[in-house]
Amino acid sequence: MSGDFFVAALTEHGPWVLLVFYLLWRDLQKDQATRAVLDKNSAILIEITTIIRERLPQAGRPGL
Repeated sequence: MSGDFFVAALTEHGPWVLLVFYLLWRDLQKDQATRAVLDKNSAILIEITTIIRERLPQAGRPGL
């Protein structure tokens, strides 16, 4: 979208256009933050799972 589109929309519809784009931008930021936290939590869960699997005795191997 070009700058002319935003200028035309702003002059025709007023500050509501700015409010809508601001809210969409904030929603995008919130979504990105949520994804980052979920990615970090997934990495931590993978590490915990790996540690647990390493410490469990495997079938066919006598326990220590």
